[in-house]
Amino acid sequence: MIGRLLRSKKVWLVAAILLAGIAVLAWRHTMGDPVVRRTIIATADLPAGSPPVRIALISDIHVAGPDMPPERLERIVTQINALRPDVVMIAGDFVSDKRTATHIYRPDEIIAPLAGLEARLGVVAAPGNHDHWYDLPGLAAELRKAGVTLLSNEADQVGPLAVGGLDDAYTGRDDVPATLLAMRGLSGPRIILSHSPDPFPALPPDFGLMLAGHTHCGQIAYPWGGAPAHLSDYGDRYGCGRVDERGNTVVTGAGLGTSLIWIRLFARPEIWILELRAKGA
Repeated sequence: MIGRLLRSKKVWLVAAILLAGIAVLAWRHTMGDPVVRRTIIATADLPAGSPPVRIALISDIHVAGPDMPPERLERIVTQINALRPDVVMIAGDFVSDKRTATHIYRPDEIIAPLAGLEARLGVVAAPGNHDHWYDLPGLAAELRKAGVTLLSNEADQVGPLAVGGLDDAYTGRDDVPATLLAMRGLSGPRIILSHSPDPFPALPPDFGLMLAGHTHCGQIAYPWGGAPAHLSDYGDRYGCGRVDERGNTVVTGAGLGTSLIWIRLFARPEIWILELRAKGA
């Protein structure tokens, strides 16, 4: 009886140590500096001899307490600037209104750190589902003050790039045909910025590039790769990282902040650096 009790206590002690270790690791994965992922995109839409165009992709900032106060976003902005991007693209969800948040910030507090982004071609963004649920008009007004171009089923010439920004697909506000129509008069490599990767199959073959977020790469993932679930109608097909299909490429970033619960595990925050090069360079 005593031996059984001692063994039981040892099991509980080991379990407690394991849980404590997982908790510490999860907090490090949640609060650590974003991992920088890199990829090269070769495109025939850049003239031969053109210099590469460096794009920094971030998404799902989810400013809220305790894990993403504006002060932390300021540090991430400094990290992005050190990567010397030509353009910064933000794939939606600036805010988190999760019930577990310890503090919900005002639109001006959420957006103010983004005014510090440095990119010679500017900063472009598309809205996400949480932005609509929170206060998209208020966020949009602050983005304008910060010098960020917000595209909602619209398009803009961004230096040598033709950029279309989809409104949020998760809430059914995206309009791919209208966005493609708006891009017709633009020149250069074609890029669709979308909060969710789910509109990717709707792009014409050999269209170009889509940049997205929303899935958080699962937010809580397996240590060997993959995750129990992705917020995508296609499961893990476009759930994380780079996918090439039908002559098109989609890059889905893990984002920076958290949704629902303020924990990441084996799905660390990410900044993607995409280098667009002329084919043959």
